[in-house]
Parts: sequence; C-alpha cells; structure tokens
Amino acid sequence: MDKPSDYSGYTLAEIKELHHQLVSEQANTPSTTQQQQIEQLEQVISARESAAPQAAEEPLAASTPETDVVTAAGVTRPAKPVLRTVPVKFLGITSEFFSIWIVNLLLTIVTLGIYSAWAKVRTNRYFYGNTEIDGHRFSYLAEPLQILKGRIIAVVLFASYFLAGYISPAAGLIVAGLLALLAPVLIVLSYRFRLHMTAYRNVRFSFRGRIGRAYMVFLVWPIISLCTLYLLLPINLKKMDEYLLEGSWYGDRQFKPRLNTGEYFGTGIAAAAIGMAIMMVGGIVIGVTSVMTASDTESVTNVLGFGIVALYFLTFIIAGSFYTSRIRNHIFSATELDGVAGFKSSLAMWELIKLRVTNTLAIIFSLGFAIPWAKIRKAQLYANVSNVDVLAEPDMVMAASGNSAEAVGEEAANLFDVDIALG
Repeated sequence: MDKPSDYSGYTLAEIKELHHQLVSEQANTPSTTQQQQIEQLEQVISARESAAPQAAEEPLAASTPETDVVTAAGVTRPAKPVLRTVPVKFLGITSEFFSIWIVNLLLTIVTLGIYSAWAKVRTNRYFYGNTEIDGHRFSYLAEPLQILKGRIIAVVLFASYFLAGYISPAAGLIVAGLLALLAPVLIVLSYRFRLHMTAYRNVRFSFRGRIGRAYMVFLVWPIISLCTLYLLLPINLKKMDEYLLEGSWYGDRQFKPRLNTGEYFGTGIAAAAIGMAIMMVGGIVIGVTSVMTASDTESVTNVLGFGIVALYFLTFIIAGSFYTSRIRNHIFSATELDGVAGFKSSLAMWELIKLRVTNTLAIIFSLGFAIPWAKIRKAQLYANVSNVDVLAEPDMVMAASGNSAEAVGEEAANLFDVDIALG
C-alpha cells in the first residue's frame, strides 16, 4: 500500500469534499490506489466525527502551531504545518543544450523561420523537463503546429501594421492604436496558453484571469502612471504581478499572493536613486576622461559615445538587478499555493549582477555562441535560490477541467513585445 497522505492540514469539510470527488472518479475509472485512498479518507472522517465537537471543524493538531506568521517580506499570513522544505533543482547541462540550440538555429535559418516553432517546443521541453521539485519534473505539453499557427497569425497582424504605415502614416497610427487596445487580450491569451501547456505530476496549470481586469491593469493603469509622471508606477507594477498570480491555478488550487504596496514603492524609489547616482557619478567620470585623453573633437565624440553606452548598460544592470532581486524575493515569500505550498527566494543582487554582466560579455565576445551557456547559468541561478515549503501532499490536488488554449495570443504577444513574465 502506498504511504498514507497527511491530512492534518485540512478541515473535515475539505476532506469530505475530496472523498466525494474520489468516489465519483472511482465509479467511472476504478483504481486500486484510488480505492485505498478512499478507505483512508473514510477512516479520517470517522475519527474526526467521533472527536469533540469543537475539533470537528478544525485541522488535527500538528507539531507546528497554527498561528499567524510574518514572512521575510513582512507579510502576515496564516501558518500551516510545513511537512518539508524542498529545493528547486535545475539539472540541465550546457553541452546537452548546445546541441539542441545549434540544430534549432541551423534548421530555423534553412527553413526561413518555419522551424522556429519546433525549436521553441524543443527548448521549452528541455528546460521544463530538467526543472525538478520534490523528485518530480515539469512537462511542456504544447505541440509545434500550435505554435506555428499562432506565429502565422502574428505575422499577419504585423504585416497589416507595416502595410498600413507604408500606405499612410495616419493609417499606421490607427492600426497601432487598435493593436494597443488588443494588447491586454494578447497578454491574457499568452499566459493562458503558457500555463495550460505546463504540467507537474500530470496535473496542468491554468490561467483564469478576466480580460476586463486585464484592461484595467495593462492599459488604464499605465496611462494613469504616465499622467502622474510615473509616481504611481510601483502600484501599477504591483497590480500586474497580483493579477497574473491571482489568475494562476495548479489543478484545483489557486495561487494566493499577499503583496505589499510599500515594498514596491520602497524598492522602486531605491532602484531609481541607485540609477541616478550611477548616472551622475558616471557622467562626471566620462566627461573628465574624454577631456583628458582625447586629442581632437572626433576623439572626444568617440569617447563620449562609448562611455554613454557603457554607463547606460551599467545603470540598467545594477539598478535593474536590485529591483528584480528584491521584488522576486518578496513575491515568493508573499505567495502561497492554496493550502499546498509556500515559496521562498533568496536571490542576492550581487549574484544577479555578476550573472548578467558575465552572460552579456560572453555572448558579445563569442558572437552569440555562448547563448546556451548563458541560458543554462540563468536557470541554475534562479533554481538554486528557490525553495518550496510543502504544506500538504501534492496528490491532494485534483486536476481541473477547462477549455483548450490556443497559441495565438502567446506568439502575437511575443512578436509585438508585450509578452510578460514574473521572472
């Protein structure tokens, strides 16, 4: 008999609901393992109902008291007993992925881009299949023809914009405006397709965010942010992350974020201050260096041009890494997969800066051939700083039924640079 699941973190009502679902499934598709779980649930229900009335609606006592806790991000949430804490592992190897990447590149060039759909599926299956949590790996379920169909439609949309702009600037602006209005829909379809094609332990993820709210988050709030000279940008960024997380499900369990607005404001202000300080100090250094080392006007111009590009790169790397690491750590610690798992991230700013600088330089000096190495290193870093607190056995999660997703939104969004992710 399989090792019994731990139901101590569940109320009697939740256990009865699971028992009812399993009985219904057993009637349609009999299974010995499922029958054993039904019998175990019946024993738990009997024990709960025979207990004191006060305990009937409360989880069984556990070694960890169920009191509110404050996470590292400063967010208060109800505590549940942690069965175990497991690391996220990425097991990919550069040499393996390089062989996949180089074949993908050559076939994409030979087929004038058509093979890129197959290349994307092969790449995602390699990265998903080499990401492991608690002894189980992820699966990427999309098929190349789904990707190709979406890309064809995306190319048609892009061609209509290009053609309209060629015929008339006014027509180009009209089409651009229509595409901007379509952007929230593309984002929703993109996320819906991506999650629907992702599975863990044979249970799919899904995205159930409403399109109406997407228009508020991705269209109305950016306009408000612009009108306030980006003073409300942190609120806008928080609402984006919140919308994507709250709309995400794993089987029948929803991701529940408790993001802190103050964390977004504090991190955003600090990142802006870091960026401005780098620009000010760097600008002075570049100006003095160009005057002292250059012998003529052309040399001064060259030194200034190179210095400005390097300064922008340095500012983006340092300020961007500070923001990314802080917000990622906050999102992980403030999010829970309903009653099943909590998350932890310990990404350090300097680790991310080192990764981005070395990856960028390696790609430049290798003429792009270091891209596989850079992608593997990035996946390894993010995995190494991530942990999952298992609150209940994952086999308690039931697969949710839903409509099949299409790839059109993701591919069109990719082409028009409005595809987004949580990092």
